[in-house]
Amino acid sequence: MTLDELKRLDPKKIGSWPVLPKLGVLLLVLIAIIGLAYYLLWADQLAQIESERGKTEQLKATFLDKKKVSVNLPAYRKQLDDIEKQFGALLKQLPGKSEMDALLTDINQAGLGRGLQFELFKPAASESVKEFYAELPITIRVTGNYHDIGAFAGDIGKLSRIVTLNDISVGAAKDGLAMDATAMTYRYLDEAEVAEKRRAAAAAAPKKAGPPAAPAPWGSRAYLQKQEMLL
Repeated sequence: MTLDELKRLDPKKIGSWPVLPKLGVLLLVLIAIIGLAYYLLWADQLAQIESERGKTEQLKATFLDKKKVSVNLPAYRKQLDDIEKQFGALLKQLPGKSEMDALLTDINQAGLGRGLQFELFKPAASESVKEFYAELPITIRVTGNYHDIGAFAGDIGKLSRIVTLNDISVGAAKDGLAMDATAMTYRYLDEAEVAEKRRAAAAAAPKKAGPPAAPAPWGSRAYLQKQEMLL
């Protein structure tokens, strides 16, 4: 069938068309119906399938994570116990409240033992309280020769309790050198102080409902206990 014959076909009299043009029109109508059906029905179903596929991948990842935790749970527990022991050992290096006077005396004796003169030894008026320990900075100024000042700094690092020297500056003095520094001392909070700190924090917290509690850190004891309950 030629192009001129196609142009002469009357759209209002499709019934009188030859077979080939009729088949062409029927094919176009069929394609239009399939496209409309895809848009109205299949598109939503395919989107739902993709969504469910994403959920499946997420569930698979969660399963693999829990499987990994269950397999390595004894190793994680041992690692956590080791960390707690190391933390306990470090905590023992912090003096208690009743031992702070002795620590200040040790710092003073470390300087005097090296023949240094304390021109300033001034503990701060108040402590800086942290989560489970408190800091007390001490402003010091000692004079002496270079060797003795260096030995004094080394002796501070060898004390049985943790003491750090910060903001160190050394300059000339009348009888040698002078060192200005901040000796930072630490002590652990006893159970009564920790309990009081928590009560004060709870009282200061707003009463309105806040966001949900943050999940336990990965690998912590609370995290491992939760995983045991879920497995």
